[in-house]
Amino acid sequence: MAFFEDLDVWKNAKELTLSIYREIKYGHDYGFKDQIQRAAVSIMNNIAEGSESGSTASNIHFLHIAKGSCAEVRSMLYLAGELGYCEKERTEQLIMQCRHITGAINKLINYLDSRT
Repeated sequence: MAFFEDLDVWKNAKELTLSIYREIKYGHDYGFKDQIQRAAVSIMNNIAEGSESGSTASNIHFLHIAKGSCAEVRSMLYLAGELGYCEKERTEQLIMQCRHITGAINKLINYLDSRT
């Protein structure tokens, strides 16, 4: 049996979450900071929850939630860059990480769908 910690997509989501926390830890816009951190944590937690939910349908459901949270983080990163909360180059790197994670989640959803 595999554990969620073995999934590359979960590992990548965890790294994104850590990066988000590190990038904005000194930010003073606490509402923004809280929202982007919660959305980032939601990506990795929903991947984990789905992985251990016990059914393929439930796993896919949680993966869709994780994908939505990833889009939310990506959207907020555009704001972070434009508001000067994050340097432009770093913002672009984080957005690319989000796109990579979204692609990996899509591949996992497609794989699980093909098994049902």
